[in-house]
Amino acid sequence: MSCQFNRDKTEISESATSKTIHPESTEEKEIIDVLEKILIAVGNQNAIELRELTTEKGSIGWTYLQEGTWMNKEVTVEEYLQKIMENKNPKPIAETVEGYDISITEDRLAMVKAKTIISQFGVPRSREVNHIIMIKEKDDWKLLSIAWTVDRIPDEERKFDLNLFAHNYAQVWGSNRPEFVAMFFTEDGSLQVNDGDPAVGRNAISNIAQSFMTKFPDMIVRFDSLAHKTNGIEFHWTLSGTDADPNGKGQKVKVSGFEFWTISEKNLIKDSKGTFPSEEYNRQLEFGIDN
Repeated sequence: MSCQFNRDKTEISESATSKTIHPESTEEKEIIDVLEKILIAVGNQNAIELRELTTEKGSIGWTYLQEGTWMNKEVTVEEYLQKIMENKNPKPIAETVEGYDISITEDRLAMVKAKTIISQFGVPRSREVNHIIMIKEKDDWKLLSIAWTVDRIPDEERKFDLNLFAHNYAQVWGSNRPEFVAMFFTEDGSLQVNDGDPAVGRNAISNIAQSFMTKFPDMIVRFDSLAHKTNGIEFHWTLSGTDADPNGKGQKVKVSGFEFWTISEKNLIKDSKGTFPSEEYNRQLEFGIDN
């Protein structure tokens, strides 16, 4: 992730009505954090979280090229959320940010430009340039409006990208939609966690995902890296979340591990063996991260 700025920070006059803040400032970090949550919620089709991150009367617009003519669409955030909730066959997407351009006025209003790539199951589908207005509601930054241009990637350029695939796969583990996790596997794919019995088939894989999502409703899985081996691929990750098991102690957990993947000819996971330090995991469930 990179941050780009249009003005030299050292030359902003005291009389300026807006300012471009330092990349290490608290305000910028807060804005980027909220935007990342919004993009993940959109990708995971999470209407509940999106509602919490937007203003009550937020608006959405986009423009796209259709048969040589630019077409526009505009909806309210509420209309957009309603469409998400009515979707009977949702599928996850990933929106990867190439960089942010941020300008803030009086620490209350922010204008953001963000270039992104939209992908699904590792295949890039479009490039977008997002123009975003954020507004501070009490002490929290929220989305006031967003509009973007859509540049569809030609079919011949839609090549499977394992990094995009891994990014999207990590994202859906925090979606509270276990079926999204299973979609990244072949119909007869398998997922094994440490020394447990492999879950074979998408229903069984969904059940494993659901068990983690139930235990950690606020779970976030971060994609750390990929390591290419002679007989497969290591997908390295870090899981963080709060234990919500009624019989647990409510401790926060942060643990890293990896899955060893065999990828099918259709670019889905055929077999995955997950490995993480169970002793450290259990210690954190008992005493928390820092104890």
